[in-house]
Amino acid sequence: MLKNLLIKTAFVVLLLMVPLKAEDGYRLWLRYDKISDEETANRYKQFLKGYFIEYDSPTIAIIKNELQTALNGLLGKNISRTDNPEKNNIIIIGSPDRSPVVSSLISNNELINCGNEGYIIKTISTEGKERILITGKSDVALLYGVFNLLRLMQTHSSIENLYISSMPKIKIRVLNHWDNLDRTVERGYAGFSLWDWHKLPDYIDSRYFDYARANASIGINGTVLTNVNANALVLTPVYLEKVKALADIFRPYGIKVYLTARFSAPIEIGELDTADPLNNDVKTWWANKAKEIYGYIPDFGGFLVKANSEGQPGPQNYNRTHADGANMLADAVKPHGGIVMWRAFVYSADDKEDRAKQAYNEFKPFDGKFRENVLIQVKNGPIDFQPREPFHPLFGAMPQTPLMMEYQITQEYLGQGTSLAYLSTLFKEVLESDTHAKGEGSTVAKIIDGTLDRLELTGIAGVSNIGTDRNWTGHTFGQANWYAFGRLAWNHEINSDQIADEWLRMTFTDNKDFVDQIKELMMNSRETVVNYMTPLGLHHIMGWHHHYGPAPWIKDKHRDDWTSVYYHRADEKGIGFDRTQTGSDAVSQYFSPVARKFSSLEQCPEEYLLWFHHVDWDYVTKSGRTLWDELCYRYYEGAESAGQMRTTWNSQQGRIDDERFNRVKMLLNIQYKEAIWWRNACVLYFQTFSKKAIPDDFEKPDKTLEYYMNLEFPYAP
Repeated sequence: MLKNLLIKTAFVVLLLMVPLKAEDGYRLWLRYDKISDEETANRYKQFLKGYFIEYDSPTIAIIKNELQTALNGLLGKNISRTDNPEKNNIIIIGSPDRSPVVSSLISNNELINCGNEGYIIKTISTEGKERILITGKSDVALLYGVFNLLRLMQTHSSIENLYISSMPKIKIRVLNHWDNLDRTVERGYAGFSLWDWHKLPDYIDSRYFDYARANASIGINGTVLTNVNANALVLTPVYLEKVKALADIFRPYGIKVYLTARFSAPIEIGELDTADPLNNDVKTWWANKAKEIYGYIPDFGGFLVKANSEGQPGPQNYNRTHADGANMLADAVKPHGGIVMWRAFVYSADDKEDRAKQAYNEFKPFDGKFRENVLIQVKNGPIDFQPREPFHPLFGAMPQTPLMMEYQITQEYLGQGTSLAYLSTLFKEVLESDTHAKGEGSTVAKIIDGTLDRLELTGIAGVSNIGTDRNWTGHTFGQANWYAFGRLAWNHEINSDQIADEWLRMTFTDNKDFVDQIKELMMNSRETVVNYMTPLGLHHIMGWHHHYGPAPWIKDKHRDDWTSVYYHRADEKGIGFDRTQTGSDAVSQYFSPVARKFSSLEQCPEEYLLWFHHVDWDYVTKSGRTLWDELCYRYYEGAESAGQMRTTWNSQQGRIDDERFNRVKMLLNIQYKEAIWWRNACVLYFQTFSKKAIPDDFEKPDKTLEYYMNLEFPYAP
């Protein structure tokens, strides 16, 4: 009996030693753990003794639950709803149109510039009482405002004497899920699709609510549920019932549902013998299909379309234009308030001109010819989500057409699911690029937010990195890219340092040493990846098809622009793609000041050097090193920096939970190995052209080029 008692006692002790809730990353940046700093916690408790909300709605119910969960968690005490709006130190939440109390505290004129989603957070001081007011024109605006206040608390910021007026700079802020109906995810590295189509609409996974909540917390207001390589079945009634179930969940969070439209759907599910956009039967079919969809989902957002690209059907199959195709679909959804997002990612195997020029050549002639509810969705660069690209020349070239930015949050070309690459710096680099479309200061940001050309319809999209992995994004730091996209979609003027700081404090800890050191790691991480993968403007030299690992030797495929040699063009003289007037003349697609800068070997920023120029191996770079030595230096510096990332992270042990610490530690070990692999494979390969020695102060690769060229990864994701 004593033996059994000892065993039971030991078991209880072990249970007490194990945390009841593992830090597996599921809670993202919305952890709401108790504030450990007593001074900060007491300061908040002084100002937050309850909250007042005068009316109810599905969104208000979400707000109440969020406030209750967050305030009780952060402050470790019950902060509950009050029926007394005169009470001191409370939060008052509501729209002046629906709340008499709120209308007595703020006028509609003060909200005039906030739009339907913007909000104001302000401290109200009357008769010695201080209250915090969160107000906006819609319930969703209130939800955004509540998340802002909670973000201030999570980051231990002051909530005294507040006046915050915030509205989104871009209207349509969507995630593009490249999810297939079989639950596989194209370019997904975090498990399978969240959408369990087989069990929908009757089985509702709780993750759907948590997904909507996370997106609402960063201002994302739309989700495209299906892959741009579309399946027409999603437009059939059996699937529309499933889509409706998701739309009903997302609606109170301010999130609209969009679907990808397969252009050949009238043939595949409509029993027509054509999908010609000028055919009256086709027009009628799409109009009826749109009416059917809106019958299921009254606030359906509209269609995203990939057409005549990479084998997808489109209007060019019928000798029609992109404008013909987009306008036909736009007419179908317009009566219901829908939009069409028509992707500009087009390139043809039959067009032997520089692939970087094709989207501009196909879309520029149709500026002003698209319906008013069409956005042209343009990737950030002219090739394909490379670690670094110059901004797409279409930005600024179509002043009469809304251009919608498309970023890739998932890291198809940036190390995939095993690499830490903080992409806010990439996003900002493109947004801040000056197109000179209307003189100096004509940034890409001003084009996509509509201010440069005074366009009302604006949008930005991010290709999702979310999957069924418990922590949502596979790599814990993949969450930072999801978070950064949402924050910049709402306000592109926020800097990457601030976003990283917020995310680290909300996701891990407020420990200053941890935040400062890991923020610096994050801010340098994307440049590290560029250096050990594609320095000095190299691009698209990744593995064949799966894009995993280095493969600059890829050639002799069925289309030239799916090979690596097409892009780097290394020979005994030098390396790089000549896109000046002596080459493909892609520079001419940019406005004159930009074209002149990129065309000049001396003025071209070195980060784009080999993107625009074929450069001699002995060319002297800005560092004073020859091009060959500089290329080696960048590869070696990148790998060394990847090693330093690992060292920096390892020094943080004990400052955060063991589970997430160890997961990131293992992935950084993988990243360092892959950085060495990239460095060795690329330097050895390019050495076969330069015929020059690797500089003496660099360690030499321990394997042969043949070893790296013979590596195969048939099951790479």
